[in-house]
Amino acid sequence: MSKVTRNAPKRSSASESRLALFEFERDFPDDATCLDYLVKMLYPNGIYCPTCKRVTKHHRDRKRPSYACQFCGHREHPMVGTIFQDSATSLRLWFYAIYLMISTRCGVSAKQLERELGVTYKTAWRMFNKIRSLLKQAADEQMGGTLEMDEAYIGGKRRDRTGRPGRGDPKKMPVFGIAERGQDGQPGRIVAKVVPDVRTKSLMPIVKERVFPSSVVYTDEYQSYATLAGMGFKHSRIHHSQKVYVMGDVHTNTIDGFWALLKHGISGVYHGVSSKWLQAYLDEYAFRYNNQGREMFTAVLSRVRKASAEPASGPHA
Repeated sequence: MSKVTRNAPKRSSASESRLALFEFERDFPDDATCLDYLVKMLYPNGIYCPTCKRVTKHHRDRKRPSYACQFCGHREHPMVGTIFQDSATSLRLWFYAIYLMISTRCGVSAKQLERELGVTYKTAWRMFNKIRSLLKQAADEQMGGTLEMDEAYIGGKRRDRTGRPGRGDPKKMPVFGIAERGQDGQPGRIVAKVVPDVRTKSLMPIVKERVFPSSVVYTDEYQSYATLAGMGFKHSRIHHSQKVYVMGDVHTNTIDGFWALLKHGISGVYHGVSSKWLQAYLDEYAFRYNNQGREMFTAVLSRVRKASAEPASGPHA
């Protein structure tokens, strides 16, 4: 007889998952539990009372998602100023939507969220974009070590088979990516940006801003990367036009793999994307790539902030 306890399942140690569905349902069974989790995350030192001017003990209101100070009765509303503000949707459904969006490698569509959550498409679309707003790439994070750079084009099928793929096609949107290779068994990082074109004047300012000097940089033979050596980088090229894709450590397979994942995800899950939302899709895929190996559900929730002038948490009482 199997030794598995079917009413108490356990996640396999060999699984890449960091939060299985049964674990999510166990840890977040209702709205109250989700709100308590949100409060602990937003107020790690306790809730600051502006009337008492210090951190005080707050008690949960029975009929509303708020907490009242035990001394003066001041009410603190944890969801105000966050992506959950003014939403009539259950907080647990919000948490489940986040779980769905980060538990797949290529993401889920707003239409899928509509079916899974039992909400209207309009509500699912709003939730979809609010959650994705948490996944923006850090604007000041720099990269170093061994890097790969490459450009790509996102859009419809290419009709003109002459010249560089995507160049000059108004239906295709250019993007630029930098992949930092992992070290000591740790995964690397990705930066992906929508650019107006793939000329030197558009790509090099991003490189100057995001890459440490003297880094090792690998690219293909595209002419826009010709100035990298003159900028102080240790630059080597791989000649794809000559059917050469790996030469020792010199290759762009990491960033090429990211582009493949992005393109397959957009075509397979979303079927298409407008230029208005393309950067948001890049942010989502870069976030998923940069947090591989981590518990991404917690990583997303940790980005929830209160847009309020009042301090979310004050000094210890």
